[in-house]
Amino acid sequence: MPRTTTITKQWYQRRVRVFHRVIKQFMVQTGDPVGDGTGGESIWGSDFEDEFHRNLKHDRPYTVSMANRGANTNGSQFFITLIPTPWLDNKHTVFGRVIKGMDVIEKIGQAKTHPKTDAPYEPIKIMSVSVK
Repeated sequence: MPRTTTITKQWYQRRVRVFHRVIKQFMVQTGDPVGDGTGGESIWGSDFEDEFHRNLKHDRPYTVSMANRGANTNGSQFFITLIPTPWLDNKHTVFGRVIKGMDVIEKIGQAKTHPKTDAPYEPIKIMSVSVK
């Protein structure tokens, strides 16, 4: 099992979950235990390497991918795309696809946000998650 899938399962079993960044017509981001986009180390205590695979692309909406600060800086934050985002291929590790609840992702993507930080004005919480 890729490290990105392992981190998602374990992280979500023990953390507060909010979408801290929403960019309309692009993506919604979560995975920061602090909840504001400034935190989030991996369950291994440090960043981990990118895990690119030629068959996993940002070629459709609802792609689940690691957020990072550059090459090999994956921590706990990740995002779900709202549109195809091919410019992110080989820059962000794809590790899943949303297969149910796309209407919820679309609704999150329409949240009113702060124009400078993209943070939702109202907290958007994840109440449960299933990773298969």
